[in-house]
Amino acid sequence: MKLKERFRKNTGLSPFVWIVFYILPFYFIFPTSSIPQIVFGILMIILFFVFYVLSFVAKGWLVYFWTSLQIVISTIMGIFFSYIYFSLFLAFFIGNLKNRVAFWILYGILIATTVGSINVGFILNSRVFVTQLPFVILSTLAVILLPIGTYNRNKEEKLKEQLENANKRIADLVKMEERQRISRDLHDTLGQKLSLIGMKSDLASRLISKNPAQAQIEIKDVQQTARIALKEVRELVTKMRGTRLDDEIKRIYQILKTAQIKFRLKGDTHLKNTTLIAENVVSMCLKEAVNNVVKHSQATECTITINPKEKELEVTVEDNGIGLGDRDERKVGNGIQGMRERLEFVNGTLEIESENSGTTIKIKIPKVQRKIEE
Repeated sequence: MKLKERFRKNTGLSPFVWIVFYILPFYFIFPTSSIPQIVFGILMIILFFVFYVLSFVAKGWLVYFWTSLQIVISTIMGIFFSYIYFSLFLAFFIGNLKNRVAFWILYGILIATTVGSINVGFILNSRVFVTQLPFVILSTLAVILLPIGTYNRNKEEKLKEQLENANKRIADLVKMEERQRISRDLHDTLGQKLSLIGMKSDLASRLISKNPAQAQIEIKDVQQTARIALKEVRELVTKMRGTRLDDEIKRIYQILKTAQIKFRLKGDTHLKNTTLIAENVVSMCLKEAVNNVVKHSQATECTITINPKEKELEVTVEDNGIGLGDRDERKVGNGIQGMRERLEFVNGTLEIESENSGTTIKIKIPKVQRKIEE
């Protein structure tokens, strides 16, 4: 970044505005000083300008080093030449420091040296200070207020920038989560229906020569299931509606019956003190769990137990199949991972117990206590 652009960014002013402050010191030096004092004063002005430029281009501890030298020169100019306006440069610059500790240290030193040089100036050369008293007061107030105002403004801008970045990040995460959720919903919804269509199609192909009438019935069921799947996908995409547990149990009964797996239901599907979103999560998890039973378990029986407790809802899916055996549950498919992700959204948990005699999946979701008016 060019020096001019960096100066304007840090101070909010054009560098050319400050030229006047480099002209003013000469009016304080020439009228009342001897040749050695004039040379000394000009040297101080040049050094201050050089250190000021170096403080802008420097990095790390050198920034504070050059700033400290500027404070020394500003103090010397105030004591020997009654020129305190270099402190305005420093007030702007110190206010733009990002290090909090360095800011407060240099800010305190600047105030102390400015006030000290003014007091010494009144003692040594009171006439000059009296003639410029209004400007001295204004400069003192600027030295006190400008660094704080500039520091707070920069801090506010930084926080706004961080907030904007955070909002963008949140928006990206929301989009990603929404895509994943839609992907899981499509996977679960279509997976169940396609499994049902596949089994009924296989059954129809076996019956077409033995029992054509029954095969025709199965084909009609395939067509009906396909229509239902298409309808559900459309509803899922357009409305993203929730699934009630009672409706899901009916679908589970249908797919287990088609797969010739005996179905048992324990408990009431009409839940109390359970939010709609929690019920939707339970329904989608049951859909995936039953899909796994049909596809992988080779079970002949499947039992779903709904047990609403005082502080949580517990739903258990049990089958008498072959279990996971030596297989890692992560290798069964993306379904289990999807169930865990759904349950995490409502602070729920998933437990899997598998033996050679079957698999048990426990779904637990904490209840939301609702206040009941008497």
